[in-house]
Amino acid sequence: MRSLLLSGQHSCALAAKSRRSLRSVATRTALGTSQQTVPAEEKPAYSRWAEDQQSGANVSGSSSCGTMFINSHFDSGNVEIVDISDPSNIQLAIHRDPFCETDQKAHFQWFHFRVTGVRSTPLTLHMVNAGEASYPNAWEGYSACASYDLSHWFRVPTAYDKASGALTITHTPEKDAVHYAYFAPYSLERHAQLVHRMQCKDRVRLHMIGETLDGHDMDLLQVRATVAGPLSFQARLPSGSDTCRTRLTRWVSTGEGKRVVWVIARQHPGESMAEWFAEGLLERLTDPHDATSRALLDKAVFYVVPNMNPDGSWRGHLRVNAQGSNLNRCWAAPTLAASPEVHHTLAKMAQTGVDMMVDVHGDEELPYVFIAGNAGIPEWSSVQNDLQNSFLNAFKRASPEFQTKFGYAEDKPGQANLTLASKAVGARFGCLAVTLEMPFKDATDLPEPLQGWSPERSSRLGAAMLGAVLEVLPALRP
Repeated sequence: MRSLLLSGQHSCALAAKSRRSLRSVATRTALGTSQQTVPAEEKPAYSRWAEDQQSGANVSGSSSCGTMFINSHFDSGNVEIVDISDPSNIQLAIHRDPFCETDQKAHFQWFHFRVTGVRSTPLTLHMVNAGEASYPNAWEGYSACASYDLSHWFRVPTAYDKASGALTITHTPEKDAVHYAYFAPYSLERHAQLVHRMQCKDRVRLHMIGETLDGHDMDLLQVRATVAGPLSFQARLPSGSDTCRTRLTRWVSTGEGKRVVWVIARQHPGESMAEWFAEGLLERLTDPHDATSRALLDKAVFYVVPNMNPDGSWRGHLRVNAQGSNLNRCWAAPTLAASPEVHHTLAKMAQTGVDMMVDVHGDEELPYVFIAGNAGIPEWSSVQNDLQNSFLNAFKRASPEFQTKFGYAEDKPGQANLTLASKAVGARFGCLAVTLEMPFKDATDLPEPLQGWSPERSSRLGAAMLGAVLEVLPALRP
């Protein structure tokens, strides 16, 4: 009965679904089958599908080496086709997010699309509007991601021409189809597999804390210690009956001494490395053989939101949800109409309390892993400063990927932006709250040329951070 749970926003969700259905009318179909066109008044400056100038039909275009298709009509897909008549001069554009009032711009930088029918064909793909992207300086030193199997992602040669504003990808695919993306995507299907896999573990409860504007579930994973030992037994039924083994698992109460640790990821949907980080953290945290995780859960309860922005993730947005809200500018006064994702998360935090919170992101420009702290929040104390520094130093010991030399400038005293998650939560709950940033590019300190910063490194960083949390756990609460 989700409509009863969020009746006030149900009409918004239906409207969003209707808008999405209208856009779906123009899906690319196989060459030679019937096709539908987008009404002229609804066509954008570019089209997600190439248009045959004679027939007006949405077709995929042909190359000199045969039929070549480019498509982005799938989860997290984003590209607009300008011209794909020549595989050595493919002209594409990145689709813009809805206009964001708080940022006063329509963001774009994320792209993800599939090219089919191009085995052994040298491709040169130009993203013609890259110079107008939200962070044009981020293209310097950047290499696009590619994959044949949607599992292993590798980097391909990429160059940015500042004069023309075009980002150019050059690659000769070894297979019939290849995906290109700004970073390795984390699909909603993989998200569903993650949360359902986690809920099958003894330590985990899955909560649906609300619904997004597009009607996606807001998933929250609660991880805490369990005991089985004396409660596992084998009962012998009367003679002639089969032996029945029943395992009873009893949840341990959080109790007064348990610290409450929150980890939220992917407020900005294009920062998919954040959900890869959450996956790695959850896999280690739920490993019953991991001593660090067992020690943590002996003294703490974790609440993890792997994807704060499922609507934006599905739609292929860079920074906003379905309505155009930058969720990490909504924490001062979230609403069901514009930012239900933050509204429901903050309401749950109010129920559980917060002793520590990590908000996980990706940074387009800086090739480092770093943390933005809370020095500028009101009533920032020397105790909070010492605790934050202890966590940073512990994180450096836990992972060579993490560093403190490069990052964002520290806020001046009392000048923190309290619309940001870590600032708002730190000020409201008086707790350790930080923003963790990972790179879209390779990490300068420990470069890995084949994949750059990758899903695998993001996941391992998530697992490694638990060691740092364990070090500071006793100091989280006086």
